[in-house]
Amino acid sequence: MGYLLNGTWHEGDPTASESGEFRRKASSFRDFLTADGKHPAAAGRYHLYVSLACPWAHRTLIMRALKGLEAMIGVSTVHWLMGKDGWTFEIGDGAEGDPLFGAAFLREIYQKADATYSGRVTVPVLWDKEQQTIVSNESSEILRMFGTAFDALGARPGDYYPEHLRAEIDPINVRVYETVNNGVYKSGFARTQTAYETAAYALFETLDWLDSLLADKEFLAGDTLTEADIRLYTTLVRFMPVYAFHFKCNLRPLDDYGNLSVYLAKLHAMDGFHTTTDFTHIKNHYYQSHESINPTRIVPIGPRIAP
Repeated sequence: MGYLLNGTWHEGDPTASESGEFRRKASSFRDFLTADGKHPAAAGRYHLYVSLACPWAHRTLIMRALKGLEAMIGVSTVHWLMGKDGWTFEIGDGAEGDPLFGAAFLREIYQKADATYSGRVTVPVLWDKEQQTIVSNESSEILRMFGTAFDALGARPGDYYPEHLRAEIDPINVRVYETVNNGVYKSGFARTQTAYETAAYALFETLDWLDSLLADKEFLAGDTLTEADIRLYTTLVRFMPVYAFHFKCNLRPLDDYGNLSVYLAKLHAMDGFHTTTDFTHIKNHYYQSHESINPTRIVPIGPRIAP
């Protein structure tokens, strides 16, 4: 692993603490789409940069599809292989390059927004073509922007963060983020046995809780699909293909969780979910990009997952 600092590539992991725990850095660009502010909602004005492998970027693609924003917000997909130069716009395997600037690397987009930028280069990135800058690279906030910002412009109806359910959604999001979404990374990138076991056991405690929560509910917050379901799905759908083995999250197979398995299958069958899920990118990225974890870079042939 490595990272870009002051324009120079450094070996190592800037997110690893002295105790061996994986610590995710905060996103750098945190502006918002508003009705009449610096970044007003407008069809054709914004462009989304994503990786089909990345669960954080996947959130934004699902909301874009659910709200019918495909014609309003363009998308560029980086290549699934991330080497020491970070995400690239190499063409092939579903990646079609950068149509805005012809950039070779995603870091060039960050440096167009800020010529002195030397932080982490992550997806998703929401680009404002008029202001020529990054609106946000924080997936949870882009997800929520897409959920409401374009409603007056003809977005498909649907409130995925309804006010009357926020008291339920918010604590679910917090626990799922800490122990599941980020928990699989804490397990996979741990540098000590203690850090790994702490993260892995917390992950499976939350999976136990989620399975119980779904015993009498169709979705996490009741009978309504919300952003909490979107945020959980992008980790669950990668669990058996990647996290169970590559990140050592193997205390129990996901199939052991009857309610979670049914829930995952139901979400995956929905338009906007399976249509934005690309297992080729997912498996190739994790197994071939993380040489410190998988030095042979061999990609497993399974598991088979219904479309």
